[in-house]
Amino acid sequence: VQLQASGGGLVQPGGSLRLSCAASGSFFTIYAMAWYRQAPGKQRELVAIIQSGGSTTYAESVKGRFTISRDNAKNTVILQMNSLEPEDTAVYYCNAALTTSSSTPAKWYWGQGTLVTVSS
Repeated sequence: VQLQASGGGLVQPGGSLRLSCAASGSFFTIYAMAWYRQAPGKQRELVAIIQSGGSTTYAESVKGRFTISRDNAKNTVILQMNSLEPEDTAVYYCNAALTTSSSTPAKWYWGQGTLVTVSS
């Protein structure tokens, strides 16, 4: 199983970026999908999570600015980030809870990080 993240880059304060993460490989069911981030010198934190049914949860710091969505047909999770602030600068990681067969429990898998830099 692989999670491939893309879409990071340099953006000015107030700008927008769209991160995408696609799951590939052999898996049976994808449950929750999420984005985490880790800023320099800080612990990794949850940014947003979306359940298989579509319900979402956001970190307080990104509510109203970020939107998480998923395309189940493409096994993809998207993070639309608007009104970006310098404090959003971090490496962003995607994450998915999935099963690899009908008889195995769900396990969390991590994608590689993508760097988001918000600076003028």
